[in-house]
Amino acid sequence: MRPNLYILLLLWITGLSMACKHEAGKQKSSVNSTETYQQLEEYFDLNWAMHKLWENGLAEVAVYHAERVVYNKKRTFEYTLITVKEDFNKEHNVKTDDYTRNDLFPVMKVNEFCRIPTEEYPYHYLTSLFIRRENPLHLHKMTTSSQEWCGNTFKAITDEGEKYNLYFNSYFDGQSEGNRKLQKDLLLEDQLPYTLRSLRFRNGLTFEANVLETQQTNKATDPKVYKATISTTKADIAGAAAWQVLVQLDENKRSLYWFAAQYPNQLLRQQAWDGRNLELKKLSRYAYWQTE
Repeated sequence: MRPNLYILLLLWITGLSMACKHEAGKQKSSVNSTETYQQLEEYFDLNWAMHKLWENGLAEVAVYHAERVVYNKKRTFEYTLITVKEDFNKEHNVKTDDYTRNDLFPVMKVNEFCRIPTEEYPYHYLTSLFIRRENPLHLHKMTTSSQEWCGNTFKAITDEGEKYNLYFNSYFDGQSEGNRKLQKDLLLEDQLPYTLRSLRFRNGLTFEANVLETQQTNKATDPKVYKATISTTKADIAGAAAWQVLVQLDENKRSLYWFAAQYPNQLLRQQAWDGRNLELKKLSRYAYWQTE
């Protein structure tokens, strides 16, 4: 065989072998991710958001008395949490304006908004989470931003199949702009007020889950993922039956959430590890986007 023909043949065989190994590696990663989600799914009602309540075109608007520590001082303010069903289109990955398209899929939008006053200027936070309607564990997309007089910071997490991509753009030196890859088998701390509503509540329920620390900040530092322990117990809020959910992120970080015992299991109270506290003030359902 001619030397150059032999070399070409060898390169072809080597390339084919590497391609096969690459495909095998991809397949293995996908299987592992699926298995991890299945381990969590047994603790949740995957049909929770399929209830007809979410088909009437109205949004659930929950307003809370809220507390958060800013500049080493506890601040009090109002916090709004909005939950509503939307239809996304795959082409633009946003809520569709054209309902005749053939690439639509349903999500549950969860908006978390607040304005926090301080002595000098206010802080504004808006976080939008889009969670697959058919699976309350499955975050499809998240965007979050902060605005205050010093600058603004933006972060977005998008589902890229085997991984999440975290894009960030911060006004802080040393953070700037960039992308980070995140493991797929995790829950966002910011999605817990929604996702924990779909738990199969029972006394003594305990399991572990990877939880990404809240992204509702004005920083874009390296994301922290905890191996959290989540447990549920019966509780009582102002004489009404409720469920208390403990999320133990690590030895020194624990958050408590209380949910109504009856569907749709609204968040009644939150006491987070870093002083982000909520107490339900008002609950209503209406089309907040409609104006006269």
